[in-house]
Amino acid sequence: MIRPLATLATVATAALVLATAACGSDAANTSGSSSSTSSSSSSSSPALTGEITVFAAASLKKTFTAIGAEFEKAHPGAKVTFNFAGSSDLVAQLQQGAPGDVFASADTKNMDKATAASLPAATPINFASNTLEIAVPPDNPAKVTGLADLAKSGVKVVLCAPAVPCGSAAAKVETAAKITIKPVSEEQSVTDVLGKVTSGEADAGLVYVTDVKGAGDKVKGVEFAESSAAVNTYPIATLKSSKNAALAVAFLQAVTGEPGQGILTAAGFAKP
Repeated sequence: MIRPLATLATVATAALVLATAACGSDAANTSGSSSSTSSSSSSSSPALTGEITVFAAASLKKTFTAIGAEFEKAHPGAKVTFNFAGSSDLVAQLQQGAPGDVFASADTKNMDKATAASLPAATPINFASNTLEIAVPPDNPAKVTGLADLAKSGVKVVLCAPAVPCGSAAAKVETAAKITIKPVSEEQSVTDVLGKVTSGEADAGLVYVTDVKGAGDKVKGVEFAESSAAVNTYPIATLKSSKNAALAVAFLQAVTGEPGQGILTAAGFAKP
């Protein structure tokens, strides 16, 4: 089971109300010592320090790097190291014992695999969603105007491998459009697909809206109606293997709250 952000917000609000009520009661009973109590409570909170490793889907590279930089600014004694790759590869690494503190997947399917292997320390939380878009070179040599063009003979198309979230999404939109795309290659991450297009090795590639936006003028994006058949939801969870659980939880909160949500929205991600 994956916990939506709305549920987390409800729990947090309830906790805040109870905490406020408790503080009001304490103030009434200890009017002369409220100031010193507040001061000692604040100073007793330990600073977040140490290092964590975040396993994150390749499509999150730019946004998570930015979130990590903001997180380290807010916590000078903390360091965040990232491992970006296809979500299926990340799960395989974690299952084989790779040390990590947080896992962010580009789909719920691979998070479910992690959960089945008892890797998360708590219920995963959905924090963003993403949609496929066709990426073509700026001059669009194959004259691609829609998804059906990717099935035409002579059009060099690159897709993600089926086990990767963007590959699974591609299969869904093919089914929705009732077409069969025969790619010249299948890549292990969406960034590899984008790389084939920007280098001129492919006429088109199916990537995410955020990848097209992040590539700037290196590619041109072609929207298609069938993309609504495969919207990917991104979940995040702390891991049982974490050796710095407090820092891992704090990073997760940075992603699901501010500044994370602002950075993700600016990059083109939608709400989960």
